[in-house]
Amino acid sequence: MVASLRSWVANEGGKHFVLGWISILGCVCVCVCVDPVAGGEHLALYEDLPAVLHWTAVSLPVQDAGGMCISRASASVLNLNCSLVLLPMCRSLLTFVRGTHAVSSRETRRLLDKSKTFHVACGVSICIFSVVHVSAHLVNVVNFSVSYSDDFPALNLARYKGEDPKLIILTTIPGVTGLFLVLILFLMFTSSSYCVRLFNYEIFWYTHNLFIVFYIILMVHMVGGALKYQTNIEAHPPGCLTANQSSTSQRREDEERRCGEEAHFQPHYPQTWLWVSGPLCLYCAERFYRYIRSSDPVTIVTVIRHPCDVVELRMLKKNFKARPGQYVVLNCPGVSSFENHPFTLTTCPTEKKETFGIHLRVVGDWTERFTQMLLPQPRMDLEILPMVQQRRYPKDGWTGFRLQRLYFVWVCRELQSFYWFSELLCALHHKLWQENRPDYFNLKLYVSQKDNLQSMSEEKYRPLTSRLLVGRPRWKLLFDEIGKTNKHKRVGVFCCGPKGISKTLHKLCNSARSSGTTFEFNKESFG
Repeated sequence: MVASLRSWVANEGGKHFVLGWISILGCVCVCVCVDPVAGGEHLALYEDLPAVLHWTAVSLPVQDAGGMCISRASASVLNLNCSLVLLPMCRSLLTFVRGTHAVSSRETRRLLDKSKTFHVACGVSICIFSVVHVSAHLVNVVNFSVSYSDDFPALNLARYKGEDPKLIILTTIPGVTGLFLVLILFLMFTSSSYCVRLFNYEIFWYTHNLFIVFYIILMVHMVGGALKYQTNIEAHPPGCLTANQSSTSQRREDEERRCGEEAHFQPHYPQTWLWVSGPLCLYCAERFYRYIRSSDPVTIVTVIRHPCDVVELRMLKKNFKARPGQYVVLNCPGVSSFENHPFTLTTCPTEKKETFGIHLRVVGDWTERFTQMLLPQPRMDLEILPMVQQRRYPKDGWTGFRLQRLYFVWVCRELQSFYWFSELLCALHHKLWQENRPDYFNLKLYVSQKDNLQSMSEEKYRPLTSRLLVGRPRWKLLFDEIGKTNKHKRVGVFCCGPKGISKTLHKLCNSARSSGTTFEFNKESFG
C-alpha cells in the first residue's frame, strides 16, 4: 500500500495541483463577492442598481445586486489567470529553474514538467470565467437601461430610461472592447482543440498569437469605467437623502437622514495592467532571448531518409549544449517565419562530437515542405553522385550514471520502422557486451502488423532479430516482471506514443503490486 501510495502521489500530484488551483480561484470569487459588504463605497451600486440607483435605505433582493457582484469577482479571477497563463510558456526560464541546484527534488522537477498542463488549466479558467463575466454584465446592462434615474446619472451607463442594451454595448469602451475580447478568445479556444491542431496546426499557431492583441485590448477594457465607487462616503453616507429626494409628508421622518452634499462617483483606476504587465514583460524578454539565441546559424551536416517517411537530420551549432531527453524547437524561414515546431533530440553533442540530431516524420504541411527543401526532387539533366555517410557514435563513460538497468520497449506497426535506429541499437548492444554489461539493456521489439511480415535477415541486425516479437505487448505481465526484478525500488516509466498506450501505462503505474515497486509515469510533453 505504501508503494502504491507513492506511485499515486508521483503520478497524480500534478492533476490534483490543478484541481487545487481551481479551488483557489473559487475562494477568490467568494472573497471579492463578500468584499462590498465591508465597504460602503460600493453600496450605492450593489444595493440600489436595479431600483434606478435611488439613494434609499431599503436594500434590494440579493439577486438584483448579484450582476455587479459576480462581474467584479469574475474580473478579479480573470486578471489573476491572465497574469499567470504566460509564465508556463517561458521555456528558457523554466529550463534554467529546473537545472539549478535550488530545485533538487524529483517531485519539483516533475511538477515543472507539467507547465503545459498548468497553462491549459489557466486558459480553460479564462474561458469559463469570461462566460460568467459576460453573462453578469449582460444582466447589468439590462438593469442599467430599465432602472435608469436622473438622481445618479453618473452611476449609470445608460443615457436615458429604456435605452436599447445593444446600443449601450456598441457605444461604450467596455462594451466594444469586450466584444473584441470575446471574439479573440473564441478563436483561440476553438483552434486549440485537438482536432484542429491535428488537421491544421498552422491555424492553431496563428490564432494563438492573437494573445498580443488580446492583452492590448484587455488593458483598455477598464478605461470606460463601468464599475464606479463613491468618493465622499463620509460627507454623504449610505442612506442619506438630498433635498429633492423626499416628499413634504416624509420630511419629518427623513430629516435625520438628510445631508447637504451630493454623492460623487468616479470609475475605478484601471488595475488590469498591474496584473499582466509583469508577466507580459517577462514573456517578451524570454522571446527576445530566444530570438538572440536563434540568430546563430545552424549548419545541416547530414540528411538521411528512412523508411516510413522518416527523415533524420544531423546539425551543428556553435556553443550548443544539451542533455539526453531534451528537445529543440526548429524554425525554418524558408517554410514559415513564424512557425516553431519541437522535436526530441535523438543524438546529443558530446566532447568529441559537436553534432546533434533529430528524427522527424512527414505527417503535416510544415514537415512536408521542410523535407522538400532538404531533399528536393532530382533534375534529369544533373548527374547524381552517390553520397557515402559514415556514422560515429559517442563513446561516453558509465561513471556518474545512477541508472542501474534500462528496459526499452518499442512497438511499431511495420517492420521497416525499426531501421530508423537499428544501427544505434546494435552498436549499443555490442558496446555493452564488450564491457561485460549484457543485462544493463533489456530490449523488446514488437511489430503489430502481421501481414506480409518479413525478417531483418542482415547479419548485422542479428541482435535485433532475436528480440523481435509479433503482436502487442502484454503490459501487465511486463510490469509484474519488472516489479519482481526490482523489488522495493523506484522505476521511472517514460512513454512516447499514442494516447491508448499512455492511458494503459498510466493506469498500470498507479496499481498496487506485491513487489513494493514504485512506478513513476512520465509522458513526453513539449512545454
